[in-house]
Amino acid sequence: MRKLTEKHIILASHNKGKLKEIADLLNPFGIKVTSAGDLGLNEPDETENTYVGNARIKAHYAAKSSNKPALSDDSGFSVEILDGAPGVYSADWAETPNGRDFSMAMSKIWNKIQHSPIPRKAKFCCTLCIAWPDGQDEISEGSVAGEIVWPPRGTLGFGYDPMFTDDGMAQTFAEIEPREKHLISHRASAFNKFTKYCLGS
Repeated sequence: MRKLTEKHIILASHNKGKLKEIADLLNPFGIKVTSAGDLGLNEPDETENTYVGNARIKAHYAAKSSNKPALSDDSGFSVEILDGAPGVYSADWAETPNGRDFSMAMSKIWNKIQHSPIPRKAKFCCTLCIAWPDGQDEISEGSVAGEIVWPPRGTLGFGYDPMFTDDGMAQTFAEIEPREKHLISHRASAFNKFTKYCLGS
């Protein structure tokens, strides 16, 4: 895999929660992260039906637009009894005319599964793509399995974190400190592979 030698990269996202999480993860490596939103870049249409496909769209668009390496994160929340939905469309389930509302999205899931047997299994998936302006990219993937809880709990996470507990844990992803989540999350799993192969750690 190609090594990342640059010390300033673009995060191909307008999501402030993702920016903070990725910036915290890259800080020990001395890498500065600027979001596509901070550069005023548009968000490209995510026209693929896989995490890898959409991650590539975002990373290559940001890399070519900024002339810097760009890291994208395409993540999703998959519910087993819903055949993996919302999955790639996790953000779409939260869309409203006034922006994304994940409280609404979590309620939408609950309304579909509330009469299903316990445990209500789910998982978070993450695909990272680092792309360079010359068109090359590298992919890292990770996931974490657990189950859905209701009602949602916690204020420390974002997205679907308040309704998910990792296998073997009592707290939701929104109830644990970010530094603890960074050790066990789907993003951490993908990030560990990224650092091993692209940062040489």
